[in-house]
Amino acid sequence: MTASPGVAWAQTKKTDKGDKVHAARPASIDRNGVLILIRGTLLALDQANKTGNYTVLRDLGSPNFQANSAAGLGDVFANQRKQALDFGAVAVLEPQLTLLPQIEPNGMLHMAGFFPSVPMQVNFELLFEPANRQWKIYGVSVNLTSGSPQAPATPVAEQQKPDDAGPPPDAPSMAVVPKTKTKP
Repeated sequence: MTASPGVAWAQTKKTDKGDKVHAARPASIDRNGVLILIRGTLLALDQANKTGNYTVLRDLGSPNFQANSAAGLGDVFANQRKQALDFGAVAVLEPQLTLLPQIEPNGMLHMAGFFPSVPMQVNFELLFEPANRQWKIYGVSVNLTSGSPQAPATPVAEQQKPDDAGPPPDAPSMAVVPKTKTKP
């Protein structure tokens, strides 16, 4: 769910001539900074969902994010609140990033990933806007999916086997010859 209506995930822009003007570039932010941004944002959302009070989440955001009212954010995340989803595991688990932190052409910090928890996995996509020399929340998308291994669609016993399965090829041989000692 996106917490800020109208969040535009930046894309490469082109000039009238079709030349690329800007592209996303890797962000120069250390691992601890990334963890603080991810965990701080998701724990603020978790607490807002648990209390029904989205004021702190709103106040942690950029001026553009703060254009949302606390009640409006409550409406956006109402389904998560009703399901009593718990994102508390993000405090102790290591996030796995599927989109490394990058600076989008519009100057925003963008990252995505998941927390590998069982039975439900927390997936996130976050966008931060620079404000007062800090990265502030601009967009939040969080959902849960099954965190347990999935069985293959076709059981192994029913999978097609190659017609010429034959025995596996011989492993390459490599003779090891010990060195002989020479006397002076």
